[in-house]
Amino acid sequence: MLRYLAVRLSSMLVVLFAVSIGLFALVLAAPGDPATTMLSPEELGNSQEYIEQRRHELGLDRPVPLQYVAWAGRVVQGDLGTSFVNQNRPVAQLLLERLGPTLELMLTAMTLSVILALVLGVTAAARKNKPADYLISTSTMLVMSVPAFFLGMLAIYVFAFRLRWLPSSGMASPSDGGLIDLLKHLVLPAGILAIHGCASLIRYVRTGLLEELNADYVRTAVAKGASPMRARMHALRNSLLPLITLLMMNVPELLGGAVILETLFSWPGMGQLTLAAIGNQDIPLIVGFGLIVTILVLFSNLLADLLYRLADPRVRLR
Repeated sequence: MLRYLAVRLSSMLVVLFAVSIGLFALVLAAPGDPATTMLSPEELGNSQEYIEQRRHELGLDRPVPLQYVAWAGRVVQGDLGTSFVNQNRPVAQLLLERLGPTLELMLTAMTLSVILALVLGVTAAARKNKPADYLISTSTMLVMSVPAFFLGMLAIYVFAFRLRWLPSSGMASPSDGGLIDLLKHLVLPAGILAIHGCASLIRYVRTGLLEELNADYVRTAVAKGASPMRARMHALRNSLLPLITLLMMNVPELLGGAVILETLFSWPGMGQLTLAAIGNQDIPLIVGFGLIVTILVLFSNLLADLLYRLADPRVRLR
């Protein structure tokens, strides 16, 4: 196990290094000049020498390889640089402030999506080729074909504007800010993200459970006197192994959906901050966000392997 973890962590460092180079090159290759983007209209009216001075202060006048080496040297020491726009605040501080709300949204959505996938997937498998199965299958296909932002706008219109049951934006009300208020604000973005993310999981749970129920060991167990319920529970456990991998592979999709829904619902997470950074060409903040996302994805893949081993002791980690 320790050897496996050492090899995986080493490979993760290599991937992180390659991703950092790609992110840095792509951001610098984007059209526009960050030095002019962050200047006010009055400052833009100054001479070209003033703009060149600003570029020199930001280190944008140096060759790209030298800029990357200087940036990577700071990253190794835990310094992601300073934001060009957000009052020159450290990028790590900005992202850590927004990481909590993003993880809260993602983990809530992930938990809800697993619960929905298990309940609806098992229901569809137990009622194969019956109205409930057709209804669940049709609904999942419909949800998968509709973008998350459209479902979000529809939910805002119905539950916030028409019914007035839930708030339409933010993370807390200025007059409240308690746990109940937080949950009310969390329902819509986390619910939409969970519904959109569980559609494909439902299909895997249904298909996997049907395959396991038709396996020889289930028939043999029932023939030897095992109760049908016990045999189904054992089949369900075996059918969930691919679900673990699929769930962790959906982390990038969850992050992408979270970025969109954070903007739509004004949720104060990393996605909303990064979209503003992209508009302002805030290079350190954009690259820092990319690194955080890469680390989350890499560790989610590692966690998937460990959970797979925990769920099935026969699996060997190599």
